[in-house]
Formats: sequence, C-alpha cells, structure tokens
Amino acid sequence: MLYIVATPIGNLGDITLRALEVLESCDGIICEDSRRTGLLLGHFNVHKPLQVLNDYNEVKVFESIIEQLKSGQNLALVSDAGTPLISDPGYKLVRECLNQGIEIDSLPGPSSVTAALTLSGLPPDKFIFLGYPPEKRGKRMKWLEDFKKTDATTIMFVSPHKLLKTLEDMKEVFGDIEVVLAHELTKIHQSVEKKRITEWLETLTNPSTGGPKGEYILLFK
Repeated sequence: MLYIVATPIGNLGDITLRALEVLESCDGIICEDSRRTGLLLGHFNVHKPLQVLNDYNEVKVFESIIEQLKSGQNLALVSDAGTPLISDPGYKLVRECLNQGIEIDSLPGPSSVTAALTLSGLPPDKFIFLGYPPEKRGKRMKWLEDFKKTDATTIMFVSPHKLLKTLEDMKEVFGDIEVVLAHELTKIHQSVEKKRITEWLETLTNPSTGGPKGEYILLFK
C-alpha cells in the first residue's frame, strides 16, 4: 500500500498521531528531500529507509518504487512540508498506482493552502488554487488574465525572488487591489496581512525589511 502522509508546514507539533503511526510502521518512506525528511524523522525518533522522488530523478526511480509496492511493501509518501502532491512531486506515482490496482490511502493533515485561506479573512466558500505562477513574464501575464473574472478567492504560492515581479504584474492586470500575503505559517514569526499592491511593493522594497524571504502564499478576491 502507498500512504500519502501530510507533514508539518513549520510547527512540528502539528504532526498527527496517525501520521506518526504510519511512518513508524511502514517499510520505507518516499521523500522529496532526504535531509528535510531526515530532520523530521529524527525529531520523532523514527528510523526508516528513505527514497528520494523529485522532478529530477522521477524517471529513474519510478519503476523501482512501483515494484516494491507490488511486492507487498507499505511505503509512505511525504513532501518537504504539508500535503504531498500539492505543488510537490507524487502525482504521477499515485496515478500509476491507481492504474495498476495498488491500494492507496491519504492521511489528512497540515496544508498551507487551507491554513492561509482560513486566516485571510477572504471568503472561504469558493476558492481556486493556482500553484506557482509561470516563470516567464509573458506567460505569467496571460495566466493572470485567464483568472481575471474568477468569482472565487484565488490562492497561489510565490517564491521570494518572484514576489515583487508577480505583484507588479498583478497590479497591471487587476489594478491596485488588496492582496493577502501569508508567510512563515505556524512558525514564531507567522504573518498574515492584507494590503493594496502598492503598499506591499513599498513595504517589501524598504531596505529595513531585507526584501522578501521564504515562500509566500498570496490570496486575493
């Protein structure tokens, strides 16, 4: 069986009892980064063989993982943080398991998407998650245009080196709208704030802030 196991997005106390039970009892763990997962397992004194599955080695290890599952092994799939597959590797593995009749279970747990949504003050009844914006500006502008008339709270991940450019592009497409930025969720310096795009650009380019750092969840309606 393949278990999809959500792990903490920052605060290790958010691990679930069921997640620990599966991690402790499975035959091995499929992870995105063995160093990050190793720190998590070490904290909870869990010792299991680790196999790395990411966008770079997927072709090489895919068949081996499927064979292990078909032989009767129980494996847990985790990402660096949060719920696997959500803008993280694993979708193709799950799809192949379903195609081959390999049993799968998903353990509910931490997700930065739902944490940010519920803290944002934006309507939670309808929302759309877009993942990461395209790298190239032309594609990013068209991508934003496609969601201009979406009647739902819109959520995306933005890396720190793309945040300012993404905000500038959003201002051009949507105008100077209010945007919520969630940062460092569940950690000591957690922040969830709403400002107009011009205010965010002013704040984030202020030398005293040191510029954007770490991943951001961006929300707007």
